[in-house]
Amino acid sequence: MRLFFITSIIVSALFISCKQDTSEKELPENSVESPISETIATDTISEKPVDRDLKKLEGISIKQNELKTKPDEREALETLVIEKKLTKEDDLFTLKFTYPLLNEKINPAYRNFNQYITEQYVDVVGTEASILEDAELICDSIRANRFHEVRTIDYKIYNLNDKHISILFYKENFYARTLHPSLSFTCLNYDLNNASFLKYEDIFTTGSEETLRGILNDEITRQIAAGDLYYDCWELSSEDFFQYKNNFVLHDTYAEFYFDDCIVCPSYTGTYSVHVSLEKLLPVLRNYSNSPFKG
Repeated sequence: MRLFFITSIIVSALFISCKQDTSEKELPENSVESPISETIATDTISEKPVDRDLKKLEGISIKQNELKTKPDEREALETLVIEKKLTKEDDLFTLKFTYPLLNEKINPAYRNFNQYITEQYVDVVGTEASILEDAELICDSIRANRFHEVRTIDYKIYNLNDKHISILFYKENFYARTLHPSLSFTCLNYDLNNASFLKYEDIFTTGSEETLRGILNDEITRQIAAGDLYYDCWELSSEDFFQYKNNFVLHDTYAEFYFDDCIVCPSYTGTYSVHVSLEKLLPVLRNYSNSPFKG
């Protein structure tokens, strides 16, 4: 009887103790009070969609700024290149164009280059007509004015050697209803000796497109695996490569292929170009002794 009485006292004490602990904390069995829980809650809040959007906008700004501040050889070519600037303001649009023409006093045959730039690429008249045509689709002129459009053209120029130049043109289209401008690219390669434009087949062997696409995709995959600037990027499709295969500029030791946003990378990450070293290009280059890479 005495043993039963003692046992009852112990069990009652344990019961009261557990009840007191539970009433004080009222936490699930596996929960732990710690400052870490507050940190986790804060991190979760920071990953709201609006914050992700701000990060993407920041990425777009950085990506575009890196392009615009890339060095080129504009100053070294000031005798050959005549830089032109055009600005035009209208109720519906603003045009800000900067583009190069070649000095025809050096070679009158450069006229074909200058005609192409002014009449086909820059094409101020055609640009204005396109903008006005789009505006006519909006009946309310007040609404059209609110959607003021800004178009800019700028360029980078590279001199591989005395007989060859590469020019990267980039166009910005900025709409008042958008948060950032969209960029598109056109690359021109020009033979100064023969006053002629060079296409893919003048630099690379005929029928080498799939081989070169594989080389480009290997480089993209390497960058993704390295965790560099290519997160969220993907390999280049055959259709896209054929569309952009002439969009490259040549440097001393590598070629640089340019692609619009959403071709290999989204707008907020990656870069606009893929670098491929001359060594990796050897299997697809035309007769190396006649290549523009030779001075």
